[in-house]
Amino acid sequence: MAYWVLFIYLCNFINVFRQATVEELAGLGAVVHTCSRNEVELNKCLKEWQSKGFVVSGSVCDAASPDQREKLIQEVGSKFNGKLNILVNNVGTNIRKPTIEYSAEEYSKIMTTNFESTYHLCQLVYPLLKASGVGSIVFISSVGGLSHIGSGSIYGATKAAMNQLTRNLACEWAKDNIRTNSVAPWYTKTSLVEHVMFSNLLVTIILKF
Repeated sequence: MAYWVLFIYLCNFINVFRQATVEELAGLGAVVHTCSRNEVELNKCLKEWQSKGFVVSGSVCDAASPDQREKLIQEVGSKFNGKLNILVNNVGTNIRKPTIEYSAEEYSKIMTTNFESTYHLCQLVYPLLKASGVGSIVFISSVGGLSHIGSGSIYGATKAAMNQLTRNLACEWAKDNIRTNSVAPWYTKTSLVEHVMFSNLLVTIILKF
């Protein structure tokens, strides 16, 4: 039996979560579809995965855009015959600054990208997950949604909201045989934090937690 997986990602393509998750699932025989805003990096990774014998396809998509999210799920539904077994939500961005310095535009950008997009994607894929008979949603959250780690108050709020959405959907959609889980990693070297990971001040702050 083939499992159909959709891996949603927003930031730069070179990312340990994406690489590890896609290759693990594809290596186990899953048919994976992923997306990225960066067409060049997307094609580079698709070529690498195909050379390894993995069945992975991809779309250029900005998951922060409602129209592009809808277009993506329409494409996935067509490609996977109206069914989806696993949705991995790994969309995220951040702007680090003191709470009183955030503008309304920055607040909207972080909330829209980190939470609204994942909420909407769950709504869109629900019929596909239900149709599969064995559905699963995995949110990539953060320790920042559970505790203060110096990543910014808005970022922490979006991840906390994601964790609560996980609980709600786990209860609401259990009757449809759809499991919902959230993974909350600690600081990880990705394109989102790489430029600040080597800050002596930040490292000192991180080590206090």
